[in-house]
Amino acid sequence: MNKNADLKVFISSKDSTCDECGEDLGLHAWITLNEEKGAWCLSCSDLDYLVFLPSGDAALTRRSKKYSNLTAVVLKWSRSRKRYERQGLLVDAAALDRAEQECLADSEVRARRNQRAAERRVELDKAYVVRFAEKIRELFPGIPAQREKKIAEHACLKYSNRIGRTGAAKELDEPAIRLAVIAHVRHTRTNYDELLGTGYGRKEARHMIHNKVAELLAKWEQL
Repeated sequence: MNKNADLKVFISSKDSTCDECGEDLGLHAWITLNEEKGAWCLSCSDLDYLVFLPSGDAALTRRSKKYSNLTAVVLKWSRSRKRYERQGLLVDAAALDRAEQECLADSEVRARRNQRAAERRVELDKAYVVRFAEKIRELFPGIPAQREKKIAEHACLKYSNRIGRTGAAKELDEPAIRLAVIAHVRHTRTNYDELLGTGYGRKEARHMIHNKVAELLAKWEQL
């Protein structure tokens, strides 16, 4: 299987609903199209752990793609040109950091990271993140220290339609909280992204890592 099998994310030009989870995504949602041509949000597509790198810096894009196990091209329909145009690339955050280190001087690296951190802080609803993290700790008392905060912050970012922004998660519904933790384990503690990036289907890749995810969750559920 070839790495990065032309995964594509589309910025919709009309109101969209995720055909997988039923979430109302609104206008200009970032979606993928599954085999049956249904629209899926980034969370259901298992692409929500990636970060957006806009087009414009060829070297940074090339290196980020090289280091990222999973990437997706972001496309938007141009009414004037009657075609989809590339907006940028979704890449792994660690791959982007590594690419920035290679492309930028130290001062520029710090400036870029500070800018990204400032943008991220704006997106976070701090009080909601605290409640979300507390609920994670309640459900998974054995989770490593501070890991619940990291999961909560990631799940609650507003722009990407992640599980943390669904109606159920806003009410701190237990199944929704568990989904956020499962997603974290899947993307950070297994080779799931690498499997997707090499062409495995979502269901097949999840089956391959199921036991490892279940084992770690069981461990975290214990004090």
